[in-house]
Amino acid sequence: MKNNIVFFLMCAFPLTVNAAIPYRVEQVDYNTSDVSGYDAEAFARQQRFYIGGGYAFTIWNNGADDTIKIKGKNTSSFDGVLGIRLYDIFRLEANYSKLNSKWNAFEMNSDLAMVNAIFDARIDNLYRLFYKQYLVPYIGLGAGISWNSVDAVTIEDKISPVVSALAGVALELGSHFALDLGYRYLYMFSPKFNVIKDFAPIGHQFRLGVRVNF
Repeated sequence: MKNNIVFFLMCAFPLTVNAAIPYRVEQVDYNTSDVSGYDAEAFARQQRFYIGGGYAFTIWNNGADDTIKIKGKNTSSFDGVLGIRLYDIFRLEANYSKLNSKWNAFEMNSDLAMVNAIFDARIDNLYRLFYKQYLVPYIGLGAGISWNSVDAVTIEDKISPVVSALAGVALELGSHFALDLGYRYLYMFSPKFNVIKDFAPIGHQFRLGVRVNF
């Protein structure tokens, strides 16, 4: 009799365990919104927008035609940034700066407005494995318009199209703050100066900035 009871209990035990499995599965809480998880778009969804600003040191190009040579000088400027992160690896940002450009013959002041498309090099496997990628390299392209005014000379076009290419690295200090160290190649279509023919201002900008994500 005892042997029959033991045999019955042994047969019923697997059935009892299987019946409990659905209940246990329902109790599991998958935290898919955690940036340290395996959600490839977690950071973009949690920190969609950002604002920022930066300092730029600019080296301006030299120029020459048949009658004159001009030498570019170094200038400093500050800018403001407003951006949206569409994906973890892609963002769009609007950039405004009060730009000052100088040559030995004249100088130009510009209100520069740019829109930049930026790709962040987030390495998903490493990022998810080590939970945090502090250094995030980036590259990007930009286009915009410059409103120009000059001293000592005249120009035909007070509004000039501008294009740029940029690259750098961001140091992400938590999910809300980032420091940017980058380079931007800035090409301005010629405003048509009266003292030199077909001269297009080109700036090599070295930039230090900060971003706040929210």
